[in-house]
Amino acid sequence: MRPDRTALLPDLRRWARELGFARLGVAAIDLANDEAHLVDWLRAGFHGEMAYMSRHGTKRTRPAELVPGTVSCISVRMDYWPVAAADAAATLADGTRGYVSRYALGRDYHQFMRRRLQQLAQRIATAVGPFGHRVFTDSAPVLERALARDAGLGWIGKHTNLIDRDAGSYFFLGEIYVDLELPTDTPATAHCGTCSACLPACPTGAIVAPFRLDARRCISYLTIELKGAIPTEFRRAIGNRIYGCDDCQLVCPWNKFAKPTQETGFAPRHGLDHAELIALFNWSEAEFLEKTSGSAIRRIGYERWLRNLAVALGNAPSSPALRSALGSRADHPSALVREHVAWAIAEHVNRPAADFPRD
Repeated sequence: MRPDRTALLPDLRRWARELGFARLGVAAIDLANDEAHLVDWLRAGFHGEMAYMSRHGTKRTRPAELVPGTVSCISVRMDYWPVAAADAAATLADGTRGYVSRYALGRDYHQFMRRRLQQLAQRIATAVGPFGHRVFTDSAPVLERALARDAGLGWIGKHTNLIDRDAGSYFFLGEIYVDLELPTDTPATAHCGTCSACLPACPTGAIVAPFRLDARRCISYLTIELKGAIPTEFRRAIGNRIYGCDDCQLVCPWNKFAKPTQETGFAPRHGLDHAELIALFNWSEAEFLEKTSGSAIRRIGYERWLRNLAVALGNAPSSPALRSALGSRADHPSALVREHVAWAIAEHVNRPAADFPRD
């Protein structure tokens, strides 16, 4: 066993700040209690079609099984809230515009953060010599929120997102599994208290109990992870959210302390912070690929992009231009797109006028 690397911790924190990470902590790798919670969640079927949540057995909750030799986890946080973005609440309230989760307005964080983590690992190697490690940014079976909690970066809130009392919850997480025995930080304690604002704020009731999320009802799951048709029972509640959802975080009182990102790459691109639904729906596939290059949005593909937009248009204020846009996709080659367009058209024919403004 390598000696304790206590003297390395101040350098680790300094290097992390220099690389753009807001905080760094170190966690032990015993996640037995979280493993029991995960098993219970999976048995309830709350993961929906996300089969990868159970595909790797216990590797998600036992880091040394995923990366043999791992004895510590270095956990980092990087803020993403884009201060230049259009007001989130105002965009949600404007049914003619599409709402994209604020984390996805700029560049995809996965490769960006992974490169920064690898640079951090290289600095460690320079200081201590070659060591075993592997970096992660939501890229492998890692129970990142539990590890971040144990590293002192925040607590898991009632909406199941990590919350830092000094910085809210608008941040990405990344990890480095290492075979270095490092002194660990004190795990964060919970500070949600009696607040439960996030539960009723969820448009689809996905937070079925404090600390318990049914992903099958979650708008982020429905618009990003789900590959097939969005269940009709949730379509009206989705409103104008076309990629992800921030509602449970927008009402969280701790986010009054959220820090705006210092990374220019997370700034909104192509006006996606307040773009008009009709304009987005009219994108050709080539335009979609061009304008989502380097973006997390690219992962859903053009077909699901149109699916999501069709739902939002079905909920939007009616107008001749809107109905014309929907009609232009009524015979789309994709059965998935056609079905959602047909639903949207029917909404504008059959819904009571009081449900939304009409021309």
